[in-house]
Amino acid sequence: MRLPVLIAAALMPAVAWFAQQGYFGPDTGEISDRYPTLLVAAGYAFSIWGLIFLLDLAFALWQLRGRWREHETLLRLRPAVAAGFTLTALWMPIFSQQWFWLALAAIWLALACMAWAAVVLARDLSPLPGQTIWAKFAISLHAGWLSLAAFLNTAQVIVAYRLLPTDRMLVWSLALLALAAVLLLALNARMRGSTGYTLAALWGLAAVYVKQADSALSGAAIAAWAALAVAALLLAQTLWLRLHPRHRVFSGHLSPGE
Repeated sequence: MRLPVLIAAALMPAVAWFAQQGYFGPDTGEISDRYPTLLVAAGYAFSIWGLIFLLDLAFALWQLRGRWREHETLLRLRPAVAAGFTLTALWMPIFSQQWFWLALAAIWLALACMAWAAVVLARDLSPLPGQTIWAKFAISLHAGWLSLAAFLNTAQVIVAYRLLPTDRMLVWSLALLALAAVLLLALNARMRGSTGYTLAALWGLAAVYVKQADSALSGAAIAAWAALAVAALLLAQTLWLRLHPRHRVFSGHLSPGE
């Protein structure tokens, strides 16, 4: 599975380039503007994909080392990571074609794969040399961004298909944001306050605040402050987990030394 991980990692930036050139249809920003929601981030936030792709490619090259071929953690990770990378790449042309339900399925499945891999890495008691930066940080950054992006994508699908009132979006938007907060806090706890996961989520939540603070949509100001509140809660949790290791949980048991 080492080569599939590398191929999938290289596929993401390649597909992103073609998407930006318009080969698959309208780009993400253009489609998002067609379906405005209270859970959309400022355009600059999506630049994080460049860092994610770079680190994912670095991870794919790092895990190629022959002496780590049979390492238990990498053996467990590779299928999920390869699937997560592939689904991330596929999401871009699918979304450009405006196959919204298929795109929504792809992003949630990608999140499931990357979040599982990030948790496994966070709980590895015997990390390999370089694993913290080239694997743990890279994968958790990807998972952190998808943890928020999946809910933003869900909000767009709701608006695109008018599944809920589009002239009164505040209530269901806040409900989605609350669910996002639950997922973010739960996964962050499982990862014991992962730096990469937290940074990606905070980046996205701050961009939601920036976008909604300037939005003319009804309820945008409340949504903006709600996003900021979730960011503050996530940051506080991360600091608590990292500064108070006695509260960390590992595999359902208290960590060593407690």
